[in-house]
Amino acid sequence: MNYHLNTKCVHGKNEKKTVENTGAISFPIYQTATFAHPDVGCSTGYDYTRSQNPTRAQLEKVVNSLENGKDTIAFTSGMAAMNALMELFQPGDHIIASEDLYGGTIRIFNSINTKNGIEMEYLDTSDTASLINKIKANTRAIFVETPTNPMMNVTDLGEIAKITKEHQLLFIVDNTFLSPYFQNPISLGADIVIHSGTKYLGGHNDSLAGFLVVVNEILSEKLRYISKTTGAGLAPFDSWLILRGIKTLPLRMEYQQKNAQIIAEWLEKQEKVKAVYYIGLPSHPGYKINKKQATGSGSMISFHVDCEETAVRILRKVQIIQYAESLGGVESLITYPMLQTHADVPEAEREAKGINKTLLRFSVGIEHIDDLLYDLEQAFTE
Repeated sequence: MNYHLNTKCVHGKNEKKTVENTGAISFPIYQTATFAHPDVGCSTGYDYTRSQNPTRAQLEKVVNSLENGKDTIAFTSGMAAMNALMELFQPGDHIIASEDLYGGTIRIFNSINTKNGIEMEYLDTSDTASLINKIKANTRAIFVETPTNPMMNVTDLGEIAKITKEHQLLFIVDNTFLSPYFQNPISLGADIVIHSGTKYLGGHNDSLAGFLVVVNEILSEKLRYISKTTGAGLAPFDSWLILRGIKTLPLRMEYQQKNAQIIAEWLEKQEKVKAVYYIGLPSHPGYKINKKQATGSGSMISFHVDCEETAVRILRKVQIIQYAESLGGVESLITYPMLQTHADVPEAEREAKGINKTLLRFSVGIEHIDDLLYDLEQAFTE
């Protein structure tokens, strides 16, 4: 049976768990480094936790069912997943990426991958005409975030998929912001989906994790070999924490989105707010495209205020909302991208993208909306 996503979050595809026959409702934590062999030349399917572990395997099955992939590999963090992903490429390869990206992604592209001979080129991936003109003989992949971090730009995934198929390129999508609950890039033509599982999948700001979801056996074999060789597989206990978090993904995403819509509309009315970037607002330039390819708008909002003093005052005065990095958890967090997520991006590049002293990024949590609005009102007050 093809279960609905809400059911998959709790049970995966409800496949028989050959490693677990006690009837435990919560999948066990197999906290072991190694596994005994039943006989010479025989294996239970598990030999050493760096290669695979039953708890991690169960998590991978659940995430894979949510993203409709062929296989999913779990890593110790989103950046560990990104590092493994980039090992697919060789010196001299050219990769096109969205020009607005998470600062950690820019850092690994520019400081690690470029050093290793990979040519990175950043473009407005919503402009497909100019993108086609940038494809070269050595182009190997197009990497897209949608919506982007932190400016919430939206790319038409279906249009990019047509281009990558025509030119035989890998199509890679970071789906962290909307999660598989609201968006399924593989169904729209992506070859690889990457997640920071730390964010919405885990949902409680208590564990780091990363995922690569792939569409075919060739990519699965390559990335599993890379994971085993480099040793960044997710630990059993962290796998269990993410499994537990995913069970409530639909409930959290719906409630956080409801709060975010109200807050985005409230921000639009504030005199000290000069621009609001939330893809659930009809005024957002990517609103129609997002409606076409996703079932929701998520709970990430960025906004520009009138001056640096206002931005700093808000960060200092919020009480329920916490001034902290990260996103996607049940707690509302507000971030200063210039000093935090994008601190390593050169100032000129940041400024050109609008990541300046007046930009704040807000991850809306599950607190009561009245309390969140009150907290914002008092933080805005001089």
